[in-house]
Amino acid sequence: MQALALAALIAILPSSHLDTILERGEILVGTTGDYRPFSYRRPDGKFEGFDIDAARQLGLSLGVEVRFVQTSWPGLEQGLLDGRYDIAMSGITRTLDRQKVASLSDPYLSIGKCPLIRRADRERFTDLDAIDRAGVRVGVNPGGTNESFVRGHIHAAEIVVIEDNLSIPDAVATGRVDVMLTDNVEAVLVANQDSRLFAVLPDSPLSHDELSYMLPAHDATFLNWVNLWLHQMRLTGELDRLRERWISGAASSQSDYHHGSLELSVPQLLRSLTAIPVVTQGVFKGLQK
Repeated sequence: MQALALAALIAILPSSHLDTILERGEILVGTTGDYRPFSYRRPDGKFEGFDIDAARQLGLSLGVEVRFVQTSWPGLEQGLLDGRYDIAMSGITRTLDRQKVASLSDPYLSIGKCPLIRRADRERFTDLDAIDRAGVRVGVNPGGTNESFVRGHIHAAEIVVIEDNLSIPDAVATGRVDVMLTDNVEAVLVANQDSRLFAVLPDSPLSHDELSYMLPAHDATFLNWVNLWLHQMRLTGELDRLRERWISGAASSQSDYHHGSLELSVPQLLRSLTAIPVVTQGVFKGLQK
């Protein structure tokens, strides 16, 4: 009788997404394609970035093919709830609101919000108070933590919603807007690729956040598997290699910057940021002239 009861219980228990993925032979990965260096959709339609390479490693570990499904920040959670993809990997910040509707993996990177401005405005926009003033325009992409941070902290300045996140740095550089509030990793990389732009105090971010991967709620089997996979990626050094390629290496062509009497390269500074569990003071000092 006990064996029959156990068999009946197993039969009615919902199967894990892990089982579905293995049976399908393919994992569907939701990604926005608009957030360098984590997820970028090239003009030829192919995706590249830190989390794109991580997704491919995930597929290899599962022994399945990887298919990328483009999504958007406003529709990120709903796409997961609707079953459009099995996991979302796109530089996703861990938030309590997201945890209400989905499961979040262990964190793999520490970040924080940072103003991206025109280099010519370095003396004008020194902090958040200087930004949040009438006549200032703050550009933001809809649906993500950039927008929620802006709407929670900007009250006097004008908020300009720009659908394409990739176009906002150029909107700052050309004067369409004055400021972009985004993650310090993105702000530093963009500023070092465009001499018109400047990241304000990226080593003293306005928030302290972490990135993780988003999975369906109430699926402990799949979540535990992804967390163990992340742990092994850390142990084998694969996470460090991804950081080297997509974060440190992204600035490898930039010239050296002076920090007192020392000369520190951008890759060294970014490597220091991403190799530790929290963003610490002094990481970005000397990064910008």
